[in-house]
Amino acid sequence: MAGHLRGHVHAFDIAAHAAARRPVRRLNAGRAGALAATAAALACAGAAALAGAALEGYSHSAHPLGLLGARQLGAGGLAFGWVAFVLPGAVQAWQAVRLRSVMPPAAGWAQRIGLQLVLLAALAFAAQGLLRLDMESLDAGASRWHALAWLVWAMAFPLGACAAAVGAWRRGGSPAFAAALVLAGMLVAAGAFLGAGAMAPLAQRGAVLAWLAWGAWAAWRPPLSRGAA
Repeated sequence: MAGHLRGHVHAFDIAAHAAARRPVRRLNAGRAGALAATAAALACAGAAALAGAALEGYSHSAHPLGLLGARQLGAGGLAFGWVAFVLPGAVQAWQAVRLRSVMPPAAGWAQRIGLQLVLLAALAFAAQGLLRLDMESLDAGASRWHALAWLVWAMAFPLGACAAAVGAWRRGGSPAFAAALVLAGMLVAAGAFLGAGAMAPLAQRGAVLAWLAWGAWAAWRPPLSRGAA
């Protein structure tokens, strides 16, 4: 009888120990993801600055960001595409999946569809690094696919961010998190579509910076919960 009781106590201790370790593992995974989001944002900005300075005649105020990853630039352009587009896109895709994983069971359709669009936007941003521009034909051929990926990103993220924010707010989510989603979505939309003429390249970079900043900020916060307010 005593041995049987000791066995039950030992099993209880193992279960309690495992339960105590689960929050630690989640905390470590969350911290690693937050560091990855911050590193990806800094890597994108750093790659743009370095590649732009290295390419003769290139100006951030006059040329598209994707030109730094053009096919004609060989391995250097390919490396830029991976660091500036693929890496941040992959990290932001993880961010969208993370947000979906912590949605309450009662989450509404607006929040679910919104986060699906946020995920689509991240994948489209990453695709820009693989669908490289052709410097000899910026308005046709392969360059059109790059432009299409940019358009999908610029449309999907603002729509998804606003929908997810509204859904989260209605379900008692964090006001700060919802407001940050809306602000980031509005900045991306404004930078992508309202910039005209000579201001367009700088406006588009502002859109990218707003998206990267939101991803890094959000990765450090417990998402969509009153505790994050």
